[in-house]
Amino acid sequence: MAGSYVLKKSVDGQFYFLLYSDDGEVVLNSEMYVAKASAENGIASVQNNSTQDDRYSRNQASNGKFYFNLKAANHQVIGSSQMYSTTSARDAGINAVKKNGPNTNVKDEA
Repeated sequence: MAGSYVLKKSVDGQFYFLLYSDDGEVVLNSEMYVAKASAENGIASVQNNSTQDDRYSRNQASNGKFYFNLKAANHQVIGSSQMYSTTSARDAGINAVKKNGPNTNVKDEA
């Protein structure tokens, strides 16, 4: 199964997307967008930026877990990962986004 994006609408009417890896795991969550077109632009930004290693910030939360953010060229966060227990698991998540981010398979559930 190829990786894909799923565009969704939240209960409060905002839009967001998830990026799934080819094994069906969520590897990136977007921010919330007021307009559907903005969420679609967010997907395009992930497609354009996900292969560039310098676009990732590798972070550690106050609880000791690890996560990453994918940023656009203007340094705005496009998406964030789940929390990982190790840096190697976080780095595997980054690699999954690099691999699946450029794909154009978008399922619109909004």
